Amino acid sequence: MTEPEFGFETRAIHAGQAPDDTTGAVVTPIYQTSTYAQDEVGVHRGYEYSRTANPTRTALERCLASLEGAASGFAFASGMAAEDAVLRLLPADSHIVIPNDAYGGTYRLVTKVFGPAGLKYSAVDLSDIDQLVDAWRPETRLVWVESPTNPLLGIVDIAAVARLARERGARCVVDNTFATPYLQQPLALGADVVVHSTTKYLGGHSDVIGGFVAVNDVGLAAHVAYLQNAVGAVPGPFDCFLVLRGLKTLALRMDRHCVNAAAVVEMLERHPAVAFVRYPGLRTHPGHEVAARQMRDFGGMVAFTLAGGEEAALELVGRARLFTLAESLGAVESLIEHPARMTHASVAGSELAVDPALVRLSVGLETGPDLVDDLRQALDGV
Repeated sequence: MTEPEFGFETRAIHAGQAPDDTTGAVVTPIYQTSTYAQDEVGVHRGYEYSRTANPTRTALERCLASLEGAASGFAFASGMAAEDAVLRLLPADSHIVIPNDAYGGTYRLVTKVFGPAGLKYSAVDLSDIDQLVDAWRPETRLVWVESPTNPLLGIVDIAAVARLARERGARCVVDNTFATPYLQQPLALGADVVVHSTTKYLGGHSDVIGGFVAVNDVGLAAHVAYLQNAVGAVPGPFDCFLVLRGLKTLALRMDRHCVNAAAVVEMLERHPAVAFVRYPGLRTHPGHEVAARQMRDFGGMVAFTLAGGEEAALELVGRARLFTLAESLGAVESLIEHPARMTHASVAGSELAVDPALVRLSVGLETGPDLVDDLRQALDGV
């Protein structure tokens, strides 16, 4: 069920998920097993040990690869495990370019884990292609893109960055977590690798941790598969089952996330306590035209700064009632957080430091007017 003539929603429900051959079960079973009987030495039925492969994981990998338009997909135990596998593809002493507002966990992995081993990096505004050109070095091997970025919701022209990287013999990796394959298709835009935290929108229910890597190149796929097995940072079958279940409703959920986010943004733009709103759907957003071109819609993430600075931001996140104060994003419930002290605390004091007046919202699936009213009462109190 990977044929391109089938629509996204059809593939989300059926790709990689044929009824079980043994029982006819419509839902892919949770194959909670570590090992598999072999017919004779070295002869098995496609599975021998669940670190290497598991039928539930295979179903997830085939389904999500189909949704990303990828030839191959690989599930990992977390989004960071997926990122780790991609960075392990690089030769020693490589240089990479990352966004100047990259996710804090990505920055930590690059600087604190791979940095001591010789990896070098530059952090630039990737929405400005000239900055990427200026940051380029002879040893640059990879450009790491987020679009929208986390947490400032910057937009990067993926096709332009991928084209430049390809011309210079480097790879373009896109973290597609915020957009999801429903809203954006980085491989179709020229990217070499797509990564996800499946914890977020793909799982969609705040009940699983996972990651994913999607690629088209056969050689690259073989290398990722080797690392997946050799390092062993793989999800268990129940985790794969939960993400598969989430994928079935991804399109429906993303449509609602986008509608609710737009309603929230409309109120934020008018409220006197708000200094600045960051949302790609706003025509005033510097990346609006690019987002409109490469995305189906503008997503469920919203960021804004408070006129009263950090003190007002901290007060606001504590006053919200329906918006739960918590890290993570992309689930059915709405979340609110203070990036400088929460998800992006690891970049404090660096060139990626976050404005302490910034608040980030993950707008959920509750009744839209209820969310608007909740934020309004919290802002009124501030």
